[in-house]
Amino acid sequence: MPDKPAAEITIDDPLIRRLLADQAADVVPDAATRPLSLAESGWDCEMWRLGDDLAVRMPRRAVAARLLVHEHEVLPTLARLIAPSGIGVPAPLVQGLPSGGYPWRWSVVPWFDGTSALSVPRAERTPWAPELARALRLMHVEAPAEHPVNPFRGVPLADRDEAVEARLAALHERRAAPDERLRTAQELWRAAVAAPAHSAPPVWIHGDMHPGNLVAHDGRLAAIIDFGDVTAGDPAYDLAIAWLAFDAAGRERFIAMLADRHDEATWTRARGWAVAVAATLLQHSDDNPAYAALGAEALAEATA
Repeated sequence: MPDKPAAEITIDDPLIRRLLADQAADVVPDAATRPLSLAESGWDCEMWRLGDDLAVRMPRRAVAARLLVHEHEVLPTLARLIAPSGIGVPAPLVQGLPSGGYPWRWSVVPWFDGTSALSVPRAERTPWAPELARALRLMHVEAPAEHPVNPFRGVPLADRDEAVEARLAALHERRAAPDERLRTAQELWRAAVAAPAHSAPPVWIHGDMHPGNLVAHDGRLAAIIDFGDVTAGDPAYDLAIAWLAFDAAGRERFIAMLADRHDEATWTRARGWAVAVAATLLQHSDDNPAYAALGAEALAEATA
């Protein structure tokens, strides 16, 4: 992805401990003595590990502040929906408010042991393909009219046609993938745009469903994380994970689990979304090797 934007506020141990003392004493009474350390600094948020079982999620720039608002509004509902699958969801235990010099919402969430699925080879993800399919089956239910709006995720593919065609053309000029693969990708995208659109009521979608937002532990899927782009719309957007995360064997198991839920047009759109996400990742292949590799793998799976 492009170079990570600079943080707009300094987040440190004293700041977090003040916020915890002011707003989380009833949930984390020992916050002052728990070990606290930076676990990850992403584009939008920092994750600080708090003891063994908790984390503090803090926006690091203003544009990300709405992500926490959406998570506070939606994650308790989605956690209840997904709970029967046994897969963890970071529903906030504390919905923190601006205070003490920190200007945005923040959260205390469960910590899930494991590793990013990006570091798990595709073949080793196959056993938990049905687990992820079941979680999405539970989550992809009709959302209320007041759901968070995302203008880029789960929308009709025609809304993104110009941008995706431009990315594919730019990749062709750069020879970012074999010419035949890019031609096939363009055909798949155009077929997806031409496919019947999602006509049922909008359903909840994660909005950023890729292996980097899946946590694997001991050979199974432990958690789905980072719901900042949550919205409602066409489930095909999330179903692109069939090509983003799995090889042919895993994809077959994933799709079979949902065969009675989605028609051919939905899977055509999902494959198109996989092409679109792969193109986005490949367009910025010089900036993040892990996501560049994901883009190349996803394009290969989608065009196979």
